[in-house]
Amino acid sequence: MNRRIKIFCFAYLVFSVNMVFAQNTYLNNLKSPIIFKGDEKTAYRDPAVLFENSMVYLFFTLIRTEDGHVYSYTAMSKSKDLKRWSPIKIITPRDMSLDFCSPGNVIKVKNEWVLCLQTYPRPDYKVSEMPRFGNGDARLYLMRSKDLENWSTPELMKVKGPEVSFKEMGRMIDPYLLEDENQPGKYWCFYKQNGVSMSYSYDLHKWDFFGHTESGENACVLYENKEYILIHSPKNGIAIKKSKDLKTWKDWGSLITLGQKDWDWAKGRITAGTVINLKNNSRFGKYLMFFHGSGPKTEEEGDFDKNASIALAWSDDLMNWKWPNKK
Repeated sequence: MNRRIKIFCFAYLVFSVNMVFAQNTYLNNLKSPIIFKGDEKTAYRDPAVLFENSMVYLFFTLIRTEDGHVYSYTAMSKSKDLKRWSPIKIITPRDMSLDFCSPGNVIKVKNEWVLCLQTYPRPDYKVSEMPRFGNGDARLYLMRSKDLENWSTPELMKVKGPEVSFKEMGRMIDPYLLEDENQPGKYWCFYKQNGVSMSYSYDLHKWDFFGHTESGENACVLYENKEYILIHSPKNGIAIKKSKDLKTWKDWGSLITLGQKDWDWAKGRITAGTVINLKNNSRFGKYLMFFHGSGPKTEEEGDFDKNASIALAWSDDLMNWKWPNKK
C-alpha cells in the first residue's frame, strides 16, 4: 500500500476513534438522567431544546409555589456538556392570568430567533387547590430575540386565521414550529387541539388552518428521509407517528417509557418528549430526547405543579433508548 495512503488511513482511524471517545465521554460522564429535579415547591416541565454554536439551550416550564400561590413561568438554561448548566433565567412575567409556559422550540427566521409557547391561565391559583389545570383561554404565542438571551413581549398567534376571534379560537396548547423543507419561508405550527392541529404561515403573522390528526400532546416534529416524524405524548409515555404528506399518519414503533419502572421521580407520568438530531455532531453523535417525569404520585393526585423533573435520554434510531446508569 502506498505510504501516503497508509498515513491517511491511520490518521482517519485516529480521528474516528477520538470522535467516538468524545461522544462517549460527554454522555458517559452523566451520572443521572435528571437535569433539573423538582420538589414539593417546584416543578420543571415541557422542555424545548436548541443546539447553536456548540451550546445546548434548554427552555422549559418552571412552576413555583410562592406566597401560598402557584405561578408558572417560561425559563431557560444552557450547557456545553449536558452536565453543567447555567443559572436558570426566567423570561416571562409573573402573571397567573396568563402563566406563559410550555415552550415548543426555537427557530431562526432571517436575523432573529423565534420561540413558540403558550399561556395556561389559572387566576388566583392557591396551593390548597392543587392540582388545578389551565382554563379555556389557553392560547399560543411567539417571542423574538436577537441573541437567545433577551426576549420580546409575547405576541398572539392566530393560528386558526386572522378572521377567527380570540374567543372562537378555542383552547390550544403545546405549539411547535417547523420550516417546510420543500418551500423555504413557509412555516408550520403544530399544536394540541383536536389531537394535533396544523397551520401554516409565510410570515408568522397571517396563518391558515391546514387540518388535524389523532395525537397526544407536546408535539415535536422532525423531517428526515422525506418523512415527517411526529413525537407526541399520550396519557403516559412518548409515541411516534410518521407521514409523507402531513395528512396520512401511521403509528411507528412502540410506546417509549424509558426507565419509568425504576424511577420513583417519574412513576406518575413520563411525557413531553422533545428530540433533537445530533447524530452528525462530534460531541454527541445521537438523537437526544429531553422529557419530564412526575411522581411518585400521578398528576391528578397532585404531582403536576410539584415533583416534576426534566431529564435526558439518547438513541441511534428513535426506537432503542439509553440514559445514564441504565440497568
